[in-house]
Amino acid sequence: MKNVLTDAKALAPELIQDRRAIHGFAEVGFDLPQTYAYVFEKLTEYGYQPQKVGKMGITCLVGKPGPALLLRADMDALPMAEESGEPFAAVNGNCHSCGHDCHTAMLLAAAKLLKEREGELKGTVKFMFQPAEELLSGANDMIDHGILENPKVDAALALHIMSGQEFSRSGGLFCVKGCVTNSGDALRIRVQGKDAHGSMPEKGVDAIHIAAHIVLALEELTAHELPMKQDSIVLVGRIEGGTSCNSVPGTAALEVSIRTDSTQHRNFLLKRVEEVAQSVAATFRGQAEVEAMYGGIPPLENDGALLEEMASYLEEILPGNVQAVEKLGGGEDFAMVAQRVPSVYFNLGVGSPQEGHENGLHHPKMRVDEEALPVGAAAYVQCALRWLEEHQK
Repeated sequence: MKNVLTDAKALAPELIQDRRAIHGFAEVGFDLPQTYAYVFEKLTEYGYQPQKVGKMGITCLVGKPGPALLLRADMDALPMAEESGEPFAAVNGNCHSCGHDCHTAMLLAAAKLLKEREGELKGTVKFMFQPAEELLSGANDMIDHGILENPKVDAALALHIMSGQEFSRSGGLFCVKGCVTNSGDALRIRVQGKDAHGSMPEKGVDAIHIAAHIVLALEELTAHELPMKQDSIVLVGRIEGGTSCNSVPGTAALEVSIRTDSTQHRNFLLKRVEEVAQSVAATFRGQAEVEAMYGGIPPLENDGALLEEMASYLEEILPGNVQAVEKLGGGEDFAMVAQRVPSVYFNLGVGSPQEGHENGLHHPKMRVDEEALPVGAAAYVQCALRWLEEHQK
């Protein structure tokens, strides 16, 4: 067991080569032909029989019948031009500033190491190479197509790199107790009024006027209808309407983002946004329809017992290197897995400001200290070996 980290470090040249290849592909959403083919080919090379799951997900198994642990990595990039200056930077207008290239490469390395140690496994490791995390849709697509079944998954683990933060020291592992990331929902509010000439406003119903009042009313939700300590936001990020400056606009549209760290308050805010939009519109003789722009995700919650257990396994190979930190922002669709099975989500530091890494995730200039990546591969392997050992059926 002591050799897990040593073995992962020995695999560093291949791991880094994989990361750079995937980095250069930088494909987005479910449109991942090169990334998919690369991962599929590598897994086949390692002796696996990979299978497609859903639109563009990949899975395979290692071990023997028994308890089943899911290891997950996301594969998609962001639709932004890269400015890192790296010689292997993507040139197609997309960018792996989300770090998913690192996640995929680390899980590929873990798959190779676990295949070599298959005789030591006391159960099954199931791999989940996932598309479309940035669309908050890929996990659900794979779940809908059976990723948590055959064999039935008993627990799950995911890693995510972190850069440009005080707690992103290269090679450090960081975890959050309880809620890790917020829920994520996007709503579109369509306001219907009535067109009229600007000189006869009484004959129209001003949709922009209604939209403005909806914006103000939505701002009151987190200020007056939730507890003071509740970590929530209702943000109107986009608004449009009208056709000319001298006409009463008959239509308008708003796009609203909702984030919170509580499933209860997520459901409350989704309901209240619709109620507020419709009642405000009715007050000014208009109508409002509210629709989801995508499926949305709940908050991501670390399972307390599993987190403590996995952290203890990591301490065996990385003594003093597992640190608890405060809750993160943003959203993560691994929450869809965590809703269904006990799950744990760790962050791997790949460079802090003190180490010269000023730019964080989703910044086009973000860079990664690749020497940290074997730590992530070793973490996957160590947790799989030890968890299966302790949970024999």
